[in-house]
Amino acid sequence: MTPAVGLAVGRGTGAELAAVFQRVIDELSGMYDVPLTVARSPRVYHSYHSLRAEADDTETIRKLTDEDARHYEEFCRKLASQGVSAVFRTAINAQSLYLVRQRLRAVKVDVMTAPDSSLLLVRDEAQGFYTGENQHRPGVISRTAEFTEEITGEIIDYAIARARRQWPDGGPDQVVMAYKFHLLDGAFDDWVRAAATRHDVRIGLWQPDTVNRNLIQHGLPKRTVIVASNEWADIMHVVLLDRFGTQRQEDRYTENVHLRPDVSGLVEYQTVHGSADDLAGRDTVNPSATVRAAAAIIERHAGGAGAMAAMERALAAVAAGGVRTPDAGGRHSTTAVVDALLAEVSREHDSSPPALVAGS
Repeated sequence: MTPAVGLAVGRGTGAELAAVFQRVIDELSGMYDVPLTVARSPRVYHSYHSLRAEADDTETIRKLTDEDARHYEEFCRKLASQGVSAVFRTAINAQSLYLVRQRLRAVKVDVMTAPDSSLLLVRDEAQGFYTGENQHRPGVISRTAEFTEEITGEIIDYAIARARRQWPDGGPDQVVMAYKFHLLDGAFDDWVRAAATRHDVRIGLWQPDTVNRNLIQHGLPKRTVIVASNEWADIMHVVLLDRFGTQRQEDRYTENVHLRPDVSGLVEYQTVHGSADDLAGRDTVNPSATVRAAAAIIERHAGGAGAMAAMERALAAVAAGGVRTPDAGGRHSTTAVVDALLAEVSREHDSSPPALVAGS
């Protein structure tokens, strides 16, 4: 059976980036001889701006938000039940998205590297303020959110296991958790202490401002894990990217890993940038994050070894040649940049010497 990858598309520039993703998947799967079909969700999900344009009252917004969330959740569950291991999603309305992340117990994972240090950021998307439900009464919105020992333990379990895979020759030098735990009556401290004992590791539970101060004053050890509440990590992700001298938001993708057992085999890839509704239909959205995600899926989920490195070389070559979208200081369209990238990958692939066959 031909492997499949899921595709979920939101409003704004979602349709344009979905076309980029489909094209790159098709061309790379042909180059690397790893057939991969794309299973696309039949629903186009709202961005925040499209939702506000379509609905001007709270009840309609809540209804459409819930419909999007339920549909995307079921799409992910269906993919997982069919053995699909990856889904690429363009940006959708955050309120719908976080309902799904809460239900499927998601963490966002990003690895950032600099010459002298490496950071594994594991962002808790399954609990806290970004999750929960809203209640409305005239002039007041009440939002109820939860933290649980079970989910906190699952997130720590995942972070430690992922860190040991990331650094198999000794694991992390430091494990830090950035949460506003002083608001949680001491219970959160106890859960973290129990998890640290279970894994026989030292976990530093710090307030967000303490994490920031230490980053500024001391930097990071060579190998650091930060398990972070959404309230901190959502704001700090871009800052950390800048700190490590890696890509900007517009250039980068991340992984969302689901911890619920029935969907645990499904990894969601997304661009770090948002829906960019103001660019919709102009063929000027930066495709870098999307093409990187497509190459990662080809390599990690379809067996196309070398696709990620080949795409990185192509991105560097094309940028050096001045082929860039306006946000990156260029004058080229999305289509022109993708044309140049795929031509560069194809040129390199065609010029590579054939692999040696045993016995030849």
